[in-house]
Amino acid sequence: MTAPAAPRGRAKGPVDPRLWKYSRSARGYLVVTVALSTVVTLCIIVGALAIGRVLAGVITDPTARSLSAWTTELAVLAGAMAVRVLATGAQSRYAHRSASRVVAELEVEVLTAATRFEPRELDREREELTVVVTRAIGGLRAYLTGYLPALVSAVIVTPLVLVVIVTQDVTSAVVIAVTLPLIPIFMILIGLLTKGRAAATLTTMTRLSAQLLDLLAGLPTLRALRREHGPAARIRALGDAHRRTTMRALKVAFLSSMVLELLATLCVALVAVGIGLRLVFGEMTLEAGIIALILAPEVYFPLRAVGTQFHAAEDGVEAAERAFRVLDRRTTQPSGGRTVNATTADIELVGLTVASRDGNAPAGLSALCRTGTITVLTGPNGSGKSTALQAVLGLTSPTSGAVLVGGVPVVDLDLDRWWAQIAWLPQRPVLLPGTLYENVTLHGVPDTDALDAACRASGFDAVLREHPNGWNTRVGQGGVGLSLGELQRLALTRTFVSDATVMVLDEPTAHLDAASEQTVLQAIRDAADRGVTVVMVGHRRAVLHAADRVVEVRSSSPVVREFDHV
Repeated sequence: MTAPAAPRGRAKGPVDPRLWKYSRSARGYLVVTVALSTVVTLCIIVGALAIGRVLAGVITDPTARSLSAWTTELAVLAGAMAVRVLATGAQSRYAHRSASRVVAELEVEVLTAATRFEPRELDREREELTVVVTRAIGGLRAYLTGYLPALVSAVIVTPLVLVVIVTQDVTSAVVIAVTLPLIPIFMILIGLLTKGRAAATLTTMTRLSAQLLDLLAGLPTLRALRREHGPAARIRALGDAHRRTTMRALKVAFLSSMVLELLATLCVALVAVGIGLRLVFGEMTLEAGIIALILAPEVYFPLRAVGTQFHAAEDGVEAAERAFRVLDRRTTQPSGGRTVNATTADIELVGLTVASRDGNAPAGLSALCRTGTITVLTGPNGSGKSTALQAVLGLTSPTSGAVLVGGVPVVDLDLDRWWAQIAWLPQRPVLLPGTLYENVTLHGVPDTDALDAACRASGFDAVLREHPNGWNTRVGQGGVGLSLGELQRLALTRTFVSDATVMVLDEPTAHLDAASEQTVLQAIRDAADRGVTVVMVGHRRAVLHAADRVVEVRSSSPVVREFDHV
């Protein structure tokens, strides 16, 4: 085949067994493809035998030159052709439907696996996962509808047809057996030439997509600073690189297909010349020569199709390989299944250390977050404050140390039940396209009075008054249509309206003015007075003074400062 030499991690062989492992539809599709290819092969053989018998009889027997003399053979030939057409059509139809199901299954599998990644790992691979799921893995359809049927045909058609040729003309069979390996040899040489082309194409597409998304997200800021031309030039350069890699791959695919077609044509011509010479000298029967001549192209055709179709499917195969790497190393949720009541359970960080690219952040963090109190994690950027919150949530696994909830390690908890007791406000709150009301009620419809109180606490009531449609105001992906301050207030409203017994807040007063900050901090204090455990990240003076305990997070041993709340 024309597949390039397998890089590290890629399964050896023409078909990756992980495809059948992760896609149930692919298994059924393979069975149906084998069955239909067998039917097509039998039709080819039956049709060739019928044609050879009729032509030889008409040419050699003057008394049999009428339709009535060959009724049976012609009926068999017509039936074989009809069955072959139907089987080929059914195979193509089923292939397209199955390919869509397989791609959809793999997309869901990859997305599900991505949700199990730790936040740092997900941030590193976000762009590649986005390209693989949204665009690249769709190229697997060409693999399933073209390459895989051709490969099955090469395994079934080629040997069966060659066996039939042996029964008719041993010499032609020997010539085919000697020349047939030339096609795989040339395919391997072409594969070595194209090694890494698909990976390079996918890599340039990933970079281009990432840069384009970043530019679109920051375009208003760039235009305000008159810096929009620099990123545009970078995207243009990446686009040119992607175009060049794609055109090189297409050029090699076209030339390799031409080489394989020329080689197969020469091999068939060699068989035809041998048959013609032996017919002239009377060394074989006409019927055997016709059958061998008809079947000879059918021996070479599946191998040619494998080489041709592989280039069309190579991008999809590379994308699937990257998807399989994600699925092979996906992590699973802890299965301890233990449950704690966060209403009465303190949260304790014991020597919490998480490895990062530049060392450990945090390193050896120890803190006690008591129920009904506010604990603030502060420290320089990159010290691991947000990572510590993720460890409390169970999203990040500690390199050493532990996070205990009521004395139970988070890794031993039933995370679904643990998360049900937490109101989580990340640095970048998640908003979905829809109305403001739909976003604030993502986790359930709150009581009207509770919602009004949450809006007053976060200052979102002022935002609603500024928008004519109020709660029916529509926002785009990520909160497009709202300012950063409005987005933060909406996320705070969603947090305050929750009846969770633990609040985990990552810089809750970011993008707020001083007056709004005081209102939000008072709402957090009121929640703590009701018995809610509050753990948050902050560095503003007002936030630090609102805390019952301040924990300084560093890449070395943390320093703890405690304040009595006034």
